[in-house]
Amino acid sequence: MQNPVQFDPNSVGLKSNNIFGLPFTEEESELILLPVPWEVTVSYRVGTAMGPESIFEAAMQVDLFDPDVKDGWKKGFHMLPVDRNIRKKSDYLRQCTELILSHMVEGGQVSENEQLTHKLNEINEQGKKMSEWVYEMTSSLLKKGKKVGLIGGDHSTPLGYIKALGEKHGNFGILQIDAHADLRIAYEGFTYSHASIMYNVLNEVPQVEKLVQVGIRDYCDEELGIINESKGRIHTFFDRDIKAQQYEGATWKQICQDIIDALPQKVYISFDIDGLDPKLCPNTGTPVPGGFETEQIFYLFKMIKQSGRELIGFDLNEVSCGYHPGDGIDAIVGARVLFKLCNFMVA
Repeated sequence: MQNPVQFDPNSVGLKSNNIFGLPFTEEESELILLPVPWEVTVSYRVGTAMGPESIFEAAMQVDLFDPDVKDGWKKGFHMLPVDRNIRKKSDYLRQCTELILSHMVEGGQVSENEQLTHKLNEINEQGKKMSEWVYEMTSSLLKKGKKVGLIGGDHSTPLGYIKALGEKHGNFGILQIDAHADLRIAYEGFTYSHASIMYNVLNEVPQVEKLVQVGIRDYCDEELGIINESKGRIHTFFDRDIKAQQYEGATWKQICQDIIDALPQKVYISFDIDGLDPKLCPNTGTPVPGGFETEQIFYLFKMIKQSGRELIGFDLNEVSCGYHPGDGIDAIVGARVLFKLCNFMVA
C-alpha cells in the first residue's frame, strides 16, 4: 500500500490499492463503501450480484479530477471486501427463485406446492437476515463516525442501511433515481423483493418523511394508488411528465429546482442505474426506454449541494455486466456514477 502523501493521482490505478486505485485503508478513510452482492429476487435478468466487483475493476479507469468537487478523493474512499458468504447464499437462493418463477409463469400456485412454499419461506427469511446484516454493518460504521455508501446488488439491498440512518439522523428524505416505482407489496410473493424496496422502507422506517422519485416510467396501478394515497409523503416526478415539460420549454434547471423543493433538509440518494437511459446500462436487470443522461443527474446532485441540503448516505444498485462481462459499458458508467456520489458525499 502506497503512502497517501506519495500517491500520484495522475498515475495508473493500482489494483493493489483500493477503489479508484486509492491508497487509503478503512481507518484512514472518511467514506466507506459496503458491497452487497445480492440478487435473489430479480425478476428478469441476473448479473447484479457481480456489480460491486465489476465496478471495482472499472473504477481503476476513472480519473480522480472532478470539477464539481476538487480533491474530494483526498478525504479517503475505501471499499470493504465482498463477503463471499453473502454471494454464495444469493446464488443458491436465486436458483430457488427461478424454480418459483417458472412454476408461476406456467400458471401454477406456489401455495399448492409444499416444496416451493418451503423455498419461498426460506427466501423471505434469508432476505430479512441479509437486511439485518446490512443494518449491523452500516450501523457499526456510522457509530465510528464514518460516512457510508452501499453498492448492490439488486435494489432490495439498502433497507437495513436506511434503518440505521433513521436511528442516527432522525427524519430525512429519500431521492430515488429509478425507472421503477418499487412500491410493490411482496412482489411475486417475495417480501424483500427488489421491486418492494420503497414500500418496505415507507412501512419499516418511520423516519423517512418524504420519498421523492425521479424518472419513474414503469409502474402498475397498485403502485400509482399508493402514491396518490400517500398524503404527500411520496412525490413522484414521472419520466413522461418531465419529458413533456421539456418539450414545452421548461429547462432542466427549473425541473431540478422543483425536485429539490420537494426534498427535506437531510437527503439520502437511492440510485438504481436503470434510471438512466438504457444505452448507458444495457445489461441492467430490467431496462426501460427513456431515462436520463449521467450529466443530467450530476447536475441535479450539484444543485442539491448548492441548496444547502445535507447528503447523509447513498446506495448505487442494479449495475450488471450481464452474461458476458466487458461487453457493455455498464460497469464504467456505474464507476463514474459512484465516484460522483462519493465526492458529493464528502464535499
